Amino acid sequence: MSARPQPLDLAVIGGGASGFFTALQYAEVAAGKRVAIFEKSHQFLQKVRISGGGRCNVTHACFDPRELAKNYPRGGRELLGAFHHWQPADTVAWFKRCGVTLKTEPDGRMFPNTDSAQTIIDCFLDRADELNIPLYQNHPLSGIARLASGGFSLRFANLAEPVEARAVCLATGSLTGSPLLQQLTDLAQPIVAAAPSLFAFNVSDPRLSGLAGVAHPKVAVHRPGCKPAQQGPLLITHRGFSGPAILRLSAWDARAMAEAKHHFPLLIDWLPELKLAALVARFAEIRHSQGAKLIRNTPIAPIPRRLWESIIAGCDVADLTTWGQLPKAASRRLLDALKSSRFEVTGKTTNKDEFVTAGGIERNSIDFQTMQSRVTPGLYFTGECIDIDGITGGFNFQAAWTTAHVAATAIAIANAPAQLLQHDHSDAHQQQCQQGAHTAHSELSVRPQNRHAVEQVGFPL
Repeated sequence: MSARPQPLDLAVIGGGASGFFTALQYAEVAAGKRVAIFEKSHQFLQKVRISGGGRCNVTHACFDPRELAKNYPRGGRELLGAFHHWQPADTVAWFKRCGVTLKTEPDGRMFPNTDSAQTIIDCFLDRADELNIPLYQNHPLSGIARLASGGFSLRFANLAEPVEARAVCLATGSLTGSPLLQQLTDLAQPIVAAAPSLFAFNVSDPRLSGLAGVAHPKVAVHRPGCKPAQQGPLLITHRGFSGPAILRLSAWDARAMAEAKHHFPLLIDWLPELKLAALVARFAEIRHSQGAKLIRNTPIAPIPRRLWESIIAGCDVADLTTWGQLPKAASRRLLDALKSSRFEVTGKTTNKDEFVTAGGIERNSIDFQTMQSRVTPGLYFTGECIDIDGITGGFNFQAAWTTAHVAATAIAIANAPAQLLQHDHSDAHQQQCQQGAHTAHSELSVRPQNRHAVEQVGFPL
């Protein structure tokens, strides 16, 4: 029978984006230290695989930390300092050093040049292979306890013996319904209740009949009495509304919408670039220059033709009405509809694979200079398990990369003799991919040779 494995220097719980990046960053700056990734499911990097429609929206081309922090409904203030240590420019540079070039789309979203999430997955798996980081799938954490001598004892559902680790990083993604909640409660770790974020709105309204698939390039949406409005493209779906403007509003108002059980009124400004006075002037101009034209045939850009016809019909404007014939009362109704259409939201729709939540580990309980728990020394958190969430556009992945870098650097400094780590946090990212690959502890099982089809491996007991 094999001896029990030596204690790990770092056990990363969660084989998703932030978990992998934490382990990779740690191995790159802490040569010779023992780190392993434990994933509860049979597949690593599941969310990376399906993000961005399978293209993986890696980050966003926003390189000013202050501007970047404004894209987080929860956590922006805490992330501001961290962004000075690792921001999108560092993310782009790290992937480039690892052979992956990112491209920027007109809206600022950044994707791999291949337009395939598999490129990012292969990059992570290849880098983990180069650094000899053991990967363990089908290893759900079932217990975590502090050791009197320091460090932690970790129990996994399919291992008879516990695994010891000097430091533990929880990178599990959303904690919604997680069995780890009880373990964290036992450690007195404060947790904020989860609430959905980044979801589409269910709306049943005759004005939307037959419009599924129609996209508007820029609208402004808000709930009555709640400011500011969120702007961006909008997509009409079979169930109601989706698109960046809707998703942003769902993120910023996530908790209030949850309290309303996702039933609330929604106001849409179809022409946010035009103030009401400017739109009134536009009406007068059209009456003067195109008075004989049918209103239904002269949509005001950029409103799509089918949507314009629906708005006109909803204002009780007859099909054969010309601009010159438009009564004042009907003109007022049309102005109101264009600047403040009201719809009743009756629920939400989420893609369960791309589900994002507000809530998680309470931010005040974390030291954001290290990502270490203020309650339990040696316990670190990265990614979506924290009460941090960004709007759509690559911001949630950037938070994962940033918190992973901060945590990995802090753990490496804490675990290493002073002479082995001379750089400070701000210099750490300059040394990425320049450190020698560390040697994995021999007591752990050897990784399968085909790292693209990693099979279940266990600790020798």
